[in-house]
Amino acid sequence: MQKGIKFRIYPNREQKNLINQTLGCCRLIYNKGLAMRNEAYENGSKIGYSQTSAMLTELKKSKEFVFLKAVDSIALQQTLRDLDRGFVNFFQKRAAHPTFKSKHNRHQTYRTVNQKDNIRIMGRYMKLPKLGYVKIRQSMEVGKINNVTIEHTPTGKYFAVLNVEFEPQPKPNKGGLIGIDVGIKEFYSDSNGNVVKNPKYLEKSMHKLKREQRKLSRKQKDSSNRNKQRVRVALVHERITNQRNDFLQKQSTMLIRENQTICIEELRVRNMMRNHKLAEHIGSASWSKFFGMLAYKSAWYGNTVIKIPTMYPSSQICSVCGYKNPLVKNLAVREWECPKCHTVQNRDTNASINILNKGLQIQSA
Repeated sequence: MQKGIKFRIYPNREQKNLINQTLGCCRLIYNKGLAMRNEAYENGSKIGYSQTSAMLTELKKSKEFVFLKAVDSIALQQTLRDLDRGFVNFFQKRAAHPTFKSKHNRHQTYRTVNQKDNIRIMGRYMKLPKLGYVKIRQSMEVGKINNVTIEHTPTGKYFAVLNVEFEPQPKPNKGGLIGIDVGIKEFYSDSNGNVVKNPKYLEKSMHKLKREQRKLSRKQKDSSNRNKQRVRVALVHERITNQRNDFLQKQSTMLIRENQTICIEELRVRNMMRNHKLAEHIGSASWSKFFGMLAYKSAWYGNTVIKIPTMYPSSQICSVCGYKNPLVKNLAVREWECPKCHTVQNRDTNASINILNKGLQIQSA
């Protein structure tokens, strides 16, 4: 199997200049390839990767674009492959139509492939094409490196994201069975009666974020002070992202270690985000990312994740007697008494038990 590992790198001034030049060249080639394909489409024809690759070869021969020879040639070709993949995803209705890349986007990346062991880690350094040996902060061991993505973040930091081969070994767990009902106030409630509070990192940092954004709005455009303030705003966003990712990784790993079977709802988060009153809180909770972590970790370590159909009324059904109470459809109802068996139910805990029961029913079918 393959997985991604992200390390921070510390290029020197010359290496930074070459990275930035490579990012600019990749953006140029991507935009030219996209313009070429759009023009062909308007003229009623269709071109693919081979035609855009030939275009790149011709550009390198011209004196006007001689600077393309100074950067990693594999990265330029990979940019055109990524463009081709973008069109494949578009035609198969998995993604939107590819758009032009802007130099004003502060998050820039390029990808290069490991050929003849030209990418490898040696001690505290990583050897990269054209860049040579770049200082790296390695936090874990890596296997065979397939490719590496060099990332320049809005805060001015550089990272290397390695795609590596590894053989996951099934890890022993406590063999538990659990159902999970996610929410906004509580991040999730499980069928064992446990409740994990939503840390709400975005909401807690909103005051500081607004203050820094107000300062940014007062700075003169294209000034040095505005750029410094832009970095301060980006640092706030980066800290929120790191806090959220750390929380999601720890929660998903804990669930994988303690349970063999995990039952979750198949939520249509994109549709839920259309509710402008809840969109910010739903985005902050990152349910999709959390479910994605559970999915790939269960594939690695031999656990089972079962998704319950979206329209299953888990909150309305009494987990004791099975009575369906339509009044619980109102989100304001947090606790209710079953008219049939008179059991007092907590909305979220009851829903998580029903999710578990439905999941086990699907598994045994």
